[in-house]
Amino acid sequence: MDAILQADVKIDNVAEWCRGNGVNPRTFYRHRRRVEIEGMWRSRSRRPHTMPMATAPEVVEQILRLRRELAPDHGADNIRAALQTVASEVPSRATINRILDRHGLLAKNPAKRPRSSWRRFSYARPRDCYQIDGTEYRLADGTTVVAIDVIDDCSRVWVASHVAAAETITAALDAMDHAVNEWGAPGMVLADNGSAFAHKDRAKDKTLTSRFSRTLAATHGIRVIHSSPYHPQTLGKCERLHQTAARLLTHHYPQPAATTTELQQRLAAIRDHYNTRRRHSAMDTTPAHAWTNAPAHGGPGDLPRQDNATVHLRKVTTTGIVDLRRTSRIRIGTAHAGQTITLLRSGPLVTAYTHDGDPIGQLILDETKRYQGKLTPAA
Repeated sequence: MDAILQADVKIDNVAEWCRGNGVNPRTFYRHRRRVEIEGMWRSRSRRPHTMPMATAPEVVEQILRLRRELAPDHGADNIRAALQTVASEVPSRATINRILDRHGLLAKNPAKRPRSSWRRFSYARPRDCYQIDGTEYRLADGTTVVAIDVIDDCSRVWVASHVAAAETITAALDAMDHAVNEWGAPGMVLADNGSAFAHKDRAKDKTLTSRFSRTLAATHGIRVIHSSPYHPQTLGKCERLHQTAARLLTHHYPQPAATTTELQQRLAAIRDHYNTRRRHSAMDTTPAHAWTNAPAHGGPGDLPRQDNATVHLRKVTTTGIVDLRRTSRIRIGTAHAGQTITLLRSGPLVTAYTHDGDPIGQLILDETKRYQGKLTPAA
């Protein structure tokens, strides 16, 4: 219709033409009048003339300013936390993201896992459990070195970062020494199955323990447990720390460090910023503040606690059975008969570990029956 009107096609009987084309005559005359006035048909904005609930322009300016100033930690959560100290009107996280999107500042990642699917798992107290893992950095001359990071599972305090030429047992023990000297010894340490943390023949013989585990147990009374092979999500907090540390290093020090000493100094500065000044989104405060204000702290000899999980030490019977509680019996296997194992329960999921911290397997509890059957073996 608009093309016909713009081409000035002669229509003798408007009512008949409208009936034939399913157009309301009032719409036809309104469009014809607009074409006569403007010369052609143009789509007009549907934006309302007034928006009483729109975010105030000064708040939008604050959001854009904080986006620049908080880099690289300038997501909607951190922007909103900073706004609460400077603005009386604080929009929601979704509104902040829409404002950033309108200004072309939102990094979209449609494949990213939605926040609604997250299931947090953390120990209840600082020093209940530390996570340890190594990550690689490249120096200015191209040499690859390793930084072994240690993070507290509960408060997210970055307790240590030790730079070494390679991920070795000695380097891992040095990292733990720094962590213990500054923040204290934890009840447990969660590590992967790398050669620095686990015995090289552990896959063949689960009774073998590494020098890393034996040294921590003898020196501090710390128990080392290992994640399932090829399952980095178990060490998710440490893996995430690696990403954050690399991003902070790139932001504050664009050029690679020349030596391991310089890299160690840079990591120390970044670690202080991470612990004392940077808001951690999972804690809604700084990690150091979360550590200091915790009502209690764990340590060796004090069984770690969880808010959303429980830890149980059970002795396996001669028939390979353990009782998680009076209503749940689990078959561990006669290979572990007489041994004391650790059962870690998070909701209906139960994971069993040997005394040396090796994963045995896991299962989903069925509340309708007492005998739960066999564990699904660890990969």
